[in-house]
Amino acid sequence: MKKLILILSFVAFSTILNAQLQTPAPSPEGKIYQKVGLTDVTVEYSRPSMNGRAVFGNLVPYDAMWRTGANKNTMITFSDDVKIGGKDVKAGSYAIFTKPGKEKWEVYFYADTNNWGVPRNWDESKVVASVTADAYPIPFDVQTFTIDIDNLTNNGAEIGMIWEKTYVGVPFQVPTDKKATASIERAMAGPSGQDYFNAAVYYLQEGKDLNKAKEWIDKAIAMSVSAQNPDKPFWMLRQKSLIHAKMGDKAG
Repeated sequence: MKKLILILSFVAFSTILNAQLQTPAPSPEGKIYQKVGLTDVTVEYSRPSMNGRAVFGNLVPYDAMWRTGANKNTMITFSDDVKIGGKDVKAGSYAIFTKPGKEKWEVYFYADTNNWGVPRNWDESKVVASVTADAYPIPFDVQTFTIDIDNLTNNGAEIGMIWEKTYVGVPFQVPTDKKATASIERAMAGPSGQDYFNAAVYYLQEGKDLNKAKEWIDKAIAMSVSAQNPDKPFWMLRQKSLIHAKMGDKAG
């Protein structure tokens, strides 16, 4: 029994010790965020370093699929639909896999983001876009693998990947003009019926100018009625009744 208690105590102590032990990761996690036009772009990846090693053609073989970093696959997230290599890519998260070559890289955007490295069973149907990108030589070593969002414009940018003496950029386009135009048209058209409704309810709840709340709720109801939908929304009528009641207008 004493021996069992001693063993259990040792295991418990080891578990606590391991939980408290912190050491730096060989390939630390990195995360970048960039607003491109009106679109949010986030990249999450692990960053290996050269550490005296030759990288491309050695540590990272040419013409073989690479996780584009270390550890879990590199992941990019777009808040809007974008275009990559002329293909429409829906808003969401995608793994970035690459096949480095001496002069060109194949870059793949993959719908399955839960892989530790390259998927064991590559599924071509999960490739939402692929691009052949030039590999540009640079005159100095970049010791740690780096991804950035470069060459920003209102309508797009470039996913830049740089390590050792190589830079690769993958351009993408964002729907800035479409979003900006829609926003301008909404603003120029003035407040919507929902805007008037929200303002009226806020004034009612906060005990502010009830005459103004009544004016706004009437506008909201009027804007919600059409030839196709002639019925006044019951939830708006409910709030209108509460405004009348708070004003002491029982008949109303």
